[in-house]
Amino acid sequence: MVERAARRIAEGIIASAPAGWTRAILTSTAGRGGVSVSGGYTVPGTPLWRSPVPSPFTELGNLAEALRKVRGWERTSMEIECRPSGEYGLVATTDAITSLRGRDGGFQAVLDTDYRLPQPGCEHEEGTAAPEGDPELAVARFREYMRRRAAILGRPEQLPPPASAAALDQAERRIGRPLPADLRALYMIADGDGIDYEQRYLFGRHAWLALEAMVAIHAAQREPVWYGWELAWKSIVFDPDPPGTVRRCGGHPAWLPFGTGEDGNYLAVDLSPARNGRPGQVICIGRDYHDGPAHVADSVTSLLGHYLELLEQGAHEEDGDYISLLEPARRFGPHRIIGEIPDEIPPTLQAIHVNGAVGPVDLTPLIAGPNLRLLHLNRCATADLAPIRTLPIESLRVTLDGGDLTPLEGHRDLTSLDLGTTGPLDIAPLRTVPNLRGLDLSRADVRDLTVLADLPDLRYLSLTARQWTVLLDDGKVPPTLAAARLADDDAPLDEALAWSARLGLDTGDALRTTGILESDGG
Repeated sequence: MVERAARRIAEGIIASAPAGWTRAILTSTAGRGGVSVSGGYTVPGTPLWRSPVPSPFTELGNLAEALRKVRGWERTSMEIECRPSGEYGLVATTDAITSLRGRDGGFQAVLDTDYRLPQPGCEHEEGTAAPEGDPELAVARFREYMRRRAAILGRPEQLPPPASAAALDQAERRIGRPLPADLRALYMIADGDGIDYEQRYLFGRHAWLALEAMVAIHAAQREPVWYGWELAWKSIVFDPDPPGTVRRCGGHPAWLPFGTGEDGNYLAVDLSPARNGRPGQVICIGRDYHDGPAHVADSVTSLLGHYLELLEQGAHEEDGDYISLLEPARRFGPHRIIGEIPDEIPPTLQAIHVNGAVGPVDLTPLIAGPNLRLLHLNRCATADLAPIRTLPIESLRVTLDGGDLTPLEGHRDLTSLDLGTTGPLDIAPLRTVPNLRGLDLSRADVRDLTVLADLPDLRYLSLTARQWTVLLDDGKVPPTLAAARLADDDAPLDEALAWSARLGLDTGDALRTTGILESDGG
């Protein structure tokens, strides 16, 4: 069955080949979670990306299912190579090894499937301020809010019956924490704002969740979403506005969604705020908040007061039986600059991407950015890292044109470094960077790679095949690695299997099959 499925895919690749092709490579990760496809035809004088291979998603899904039955793999990494002669070959293995072709390039191997990078907000001490919410005031504001909405619509809006005290007690036991008093008081007026499948969207553009739905979504949202090492090794969770109010993490057991945008985003009450926050404050979390949660209000009570102000100002629109509140525009995500370093640095700046600058980039103006957490120099270089010595940068992508890494000695905030060089460089200063967990040296000329074995907590490492060979031959692979990348984009899966085996992965059950089709050669 595997052979038949592979042959069918090869037939499609060869049938779709452009004139003059000499080789085709299709790489895919496939299984019950979906199918990804990349690869292309080698045509002399033409970039690979101009001649992409077909995307036979159904056939690749069938092949992955056949491999699951043979090997037991829930998800499979596979590579199919075809030649104009009609020859083709399949190499398949578990998705512990995945192709990054068409993205960062090369292959990724996961050595520890259970390890997850820590997020700074998970370790924060909880704020000590008292809750700002007031249950009596919240109830009064909610009733006034509903009265004004009824006056606008010309009729009262129907809401579900209240949640019982027993149901609220049970929900709190399942959540593991008591609800904020003001939100609990609202549930004793109505159990959300939906009747059958019709919602009233009382909380801005969010539907108010019924108690049972709130508990269920909390169970699914209580931990940060893991997007895999390709993104996670250099990801940042930024500080909200106001700073220090919400924990810098992608999810937390004390974040309780009570409103849904029905798009993967939620309004939530925060029961464990950061040092400057208040318990019961309202935040936004979910799909579009991968950079970090957003602070909305210091309580549900305050949020209702804000809604009353919007109605008083006439900041609303009617759409049939619905009212849309017109919120003031607010910045979405962290303060970020893309392009070049400005003469004046906003003190709220948290991320800057410098693209294609001419000549060495002078980083001196960034000294005025005390909250800068991400600095990426793309297609450009700098000669001096001294200006960022004291900045709280966590993610750094830089090419050094001269200079050295001495300014990074003892840097306590740096967690990921993507480093390129224009000449040989000593990486010994990285031994003193205590929280450096992600490192890409595939663009760097490193004098002594064996220094990597001394890095205290390195979890992700990206190197070229030549660099990996040096490190492996010397027995100096960092012992704490949880994931690794072979950065050579033209490396075949067979080479990646041999590399990952040297890193300790069991690749003995990889499956290979070959065949030949009748072909006119394209």
